[in-house]
Amino acid sequence: MAHYFTNDENLKSNIRKINTIINDTSYYFYTDNGVFSKDELDFGTKLLLTTFEYTFPQEKRLLDIGCGCGPIGIYAAKKGFAVDMSDINERAINLSKRSLSEQGLKANVFKSDAYENISNKYDYILSNPPIRVGNEKLYEIIMGAKDYLKDDGQLWIVVRKKQGAESLTRHMKEKYKKVDVIAKKKGFYIIKSI
Repeated sequence: MAHYFTNDENLKSNIRKINTIINDTSYYFYTDNGVFSKDELDFGTKLLLTTFEYTFPQEKRLLDIGCGCGPIGIYAAKKGFAVDMSDINERAINLSKRSLSEQGLKANVFKSDAYENISNKYDYILSNPPIRVGNEKLYEIIMGAKDYLKDDGQLWIVVRKKQGAESLTRHMKEKYKKVDVIAKKKGFYIIKSI
């Protein structure tokens, strides 16, 4: 079975449009086979976005790393952030670009394996990280975020308890100056690191 963090050119395409409401605002994005959460906005990402707290988005830079079909970046672009979106999956990149373009939203969407093609510093990095990619890559994404955050920049992630949220939180406390579990719901943890 192909994973959403790989590029499987032989996978048959079945593009669909997902409509959703987040904090009383309507959003849509396109999704496809071979992309995470192809049938609806997954609960963890929705919880992350409804929990995310920010200030003065018009002046803030935000990175959606592992953007998938783009719900985090689309949400942030609609809020007025200067948004970069990256993913290793080319199908996900193309879907994100289409969703942004149709809605008149702007974001820089590009291919990157973790931080390989990233050089900016951000006020916020948000992710529903690809847990199944394995611990080495997962930790590269989460622990490596510190090098791409501005002073007092924040990393916001969502991780399921049964997929190691508690041990991950403990490891993050060794790397970041402050780590808080902001919300817990239906086995999902929203973790904020400064």
